Amino acid sequence: MKSSSEPRNASPPLGGDAAKYRVAGALAGTVNGLFGGGGGIPLLVLLTKWAKLDEKTAFATCVAVILPVCAVSAAVYFLRAGLSLVPAIPYLLGGLLGGFLGGKLFRGVPNVWLRRVFALFLLYGAWRYLT
Repeated sequence: MKSSSEPRNASPPLGGDAAKYRVAGALAGTVNGLFGGGGGIPLLVLLTKWAKLDEKTAFATCVAVILPVCAVSAAVYFLRAGLSLVPAIPYLLGGLLGGFLGGKLFRGVPNVWLRRVFALFLLYGAWRYLT
């Protein structure tokens, strides 16, 4: 049970804001489909800035949203014969283990360290793609 000191989750968007959130979701899906991942990056900004979710809730919500988005992207790749599942198996097994461990450690990691590690991964990825 949540303590009263924990932040409350934002309500689902209503009214005119709903269109803004749908557009952001479409952007996240497009980024994810184009690059094979990464749709959670624009979504994280949306959830923290527009929806005013606390950071940990926003990170967790991104995972919940990106899972079905990745499944759709993978299905499109697979149907267009651009995805072979056999080479993905070793990464999938390690990813499942890492996802489990990360999920268990998530609550104990201070927000400032989540931001720093996330930023380092983004910077490293950007450097690798540019060089």
